[in-house]
Amino acid sequence: MIEVLQFEFMRNALYAGLLASVACGIIGTLVVVNRIVFISGGIAHAAYGGVGIAFYFGLAPLVGIGGFSLVIAAIMAAVTVNSRHRSDTVIGALWAFGMALGVLLIDITPGYNVDLMSYLFGSILTVSKSDLLLMLILDLVILAAVILFYKDFLAISFDEEFATAMGVPAKVLHFALLAMIALVVVMIVRVVGLILVIALLSIPAYISEKYSESMRSMMILSIMFSCLFVMMGLWLAYSFNITSGATIIMVAAAFFFIHPLFARLADKKQ
Repeated sequence: MIEVLQFEFMRNALYAGLLASVACGIIGTLVVVNRIVFISGGIAHAAYGGVGIAFYFGLAPLVGIGGFSLVIAAIMAAVTVNSRHRSDTVIGALWAFGMALGVLLIDITPGYNVDLMSYLFGSILTVSKSDLLLMLILDLVILAAVILFYKDFLAISFDEEFATAMGVPAKVLHFALLAMIALVVVMIVRVVGLILVIALLSIPAYISEKYSESMRSMMILSIMFSCLFVMMGLWLAYSFNITSGATIIMVAAAFFFIHPLFARLADKKQ
């Protein structure tokens, strides 16, 4: 792995993966604990509409993805704020609408020449220094928000009704959480793509939950798992000349299926 870091594009890819891991570990934990994986998937896939908007109107792709993701996140938050478990139809409809909108706008964009696979499955090897700066800023925004409102997020994650009764602004925090998910989508679209975003958000956090005693430790462990998956995926992708984003997710999936065996062994020893 060390010898490949002599190339700048590999160093940038590694930095991008590590920065994305921080956001995925933090927000992914909140996603898993609050059981909103399907909502997160809806935001991530609907964001493809932002790709179509960006190319049709000549905008920067990340501007289109970010703006459209935030709009979709706001709509989903409004729909799910009072009944998260009975809004799957609306989420599915927005999911389909976003992807269909993206496809149609790209179809009618005159003379477009874009590698759509890079937005669907990531293009981490093409990350630039300006992309890294944007990812760092988004990381700091997410980190600051979660640190400032950690106790409130903790309260709504485990007993929303009691938290509301105690004066915690649960509805506002729900909107804020979905907005941060939209920001994460913008951040890691270059790492694993829109199709695979949900895996990097959910798998590290799901594995970490088994070995964590608090939400804080779950976040830290989730970040560590994400970093491990990214580094292993990049090394395998470089070694076998295969798609990096998909390889990162395959590494995560392998850990997802294998970790119950280790968990059972650990339980038996105890």
